[in-house]
Amino acid sequence: MTACDSAAAQTTIWHAMPSDAARPEQRNLAPVIGDEDIHRIGAIGVWDAWPVLTRNGALAPSGLWMALAAPWFADPDARHGAARIHLLQRTATGWLELGPAMPDGFSPGSREWSGCACLEADGHTLTLYFTAAGHRGEGRLSFDQRLFEAKATATLEGDRWRLENWRDLKETIARDPRLYMDPAAVNGAAGTIKAFRDPGYFLDPNTGRHWLLFTASLASSRSAFNGSIGAAVAAGDEPGDWEVLPPLISADGLNNELERPHIVFANNLYYLFWSTQSHVFNPEGPVGPTGLYGMVARTMSDRWTPLNGSGLVIANPPQAPRQAYSWYVLPDLSVTSFVDDWGRTDDAEGKRRFGGSFAPFLHLELDGATARVVGKP
Repeated sequence: MTACDSAAAQTTIWHAMPSDAARPEQRNLAPVIGDEDIHRIGAIGVWDAWPVLTRNGALAPSGLWMALAAPWFADPDARHGAARIHLLQRTATGWLELGPAMPDGFSPGSREWSGCACLEADGHTLTLYFTAAGHRGEGRLSFDQRLFEAKATATLEGDRWRLENWRDLKETIARDPRLYMDPAAVNGAAGTIKAFRDPGYFLDPNTGRHWLLFTASLASSRSAFNGSIGAAVAAGDEPGDWEVLPPLISADGLNNELERPHIVFANNLYYLFWSTQSHVFNPEGPVGPTGLYGMVARTMSDRWTPLNGSGLVIANPPQAPRQAYSWYVLPDLSVTSFVDDWGRTDDAEGKRRFGGSFAPFLHLELDGATARVVGKP
C-alpha cells in the first residue's frame, strides 16, 4: 500500500441497529405507492436503475439511464437469472426503453447485474462498470460475480440515443481473497448468496482520486451475516491501476447485503448510501426495515458516521414494508427506486405483487448527519 493511500484503508463498523430502528420516524418514511404510481415501461420489468453521470458526478445532459431488465416471469425472482442491462432515456413525458445496452454475446457473464456508467468529457464515449454474474455459456447458473468495464460510443439519432462500437472489455479489479470471500463458494437462495458486485464509481473532488465501491462479503468473518462495502482507489488523470482496499463499511454479524453503494458529495461532505432488506439482517439482533441507509464523513479517509444515528435514511411505510427497493440518490438529492412487492402488508401470503417499474421519485434534505425525506422533487 502506498503512503498516499494508507489513510484510506480505515473500516467503519456498522454496529447493531438501535432497538427503535424498526419504527422509523415519519420524516424517513416513503409515501404509500398506489395504482396511479405504476407505469410500466414497454414489455419488460425493470429494477436497479442508475443515471449516466459525468466523471465529476453530475447528471449527463443526454438523459441516458440504465437499469436491469428482463421479461415478465410468473415468479418475479426468476428475473435475476435473465437480467440484462437495458438502456433507457428519461424525457419530459416519460421513459423510452432502448433495448439491451450491450450486444448479445459481449458480456462475459451468463447475465448482467448492477453497475454504473460515466459519459466522458467528449460527450460521446461512455464507460460502463458492471457485474458479470456467472459465465457465458454455463449450463447451470452460478453465483460467481466479477467486476468488468467496457466502453461504447453514444450516438443521437433523431430524438433517441443508441450505444455502438462496444470495445475495451476488461476486468476492472480482481477480488482480493484475503479481504473478500468468493461468492461462488456459497449457493443459496435470494438474500443468502454472497457478494462481489455492484460497482459504484466516484471521483473525489478534493483529491482527484478515483474510487470504485462495491458490495462484498468479508473473508475473515465467522458469521453468516458478513456484508460489507468494499473499495478500490486509483490516482491519475484516468482511472486505472486500482488498489483494492479493506472495506469502508463492515456489517459483520449484523447484515448480509449492503447493496449498490454509491457516494454523493453535498454540502462539502461525503454521503455514502446503500440499500438493504429486512430479511438479510441477523434475526438475533434488532432488525432494520427494508430501506435506504447511509453514513457521512468529512473525507474519504475519515471514519463514517451513521445518518440519523442508525444509518436509516428512507424506509418503506409499515403498511407496505416491501413496496420499493434499490434506492439511488442523484446529485440533486432526488431519489429513485423500483416498485417491488407493493400494496401488501408484512404478513401477506401468496404470490408477490411485483411492480417492475420506477417508483415515484423522492427528495432528501441533508444536514450533517441528519437526513429526511422532504417529498417529491
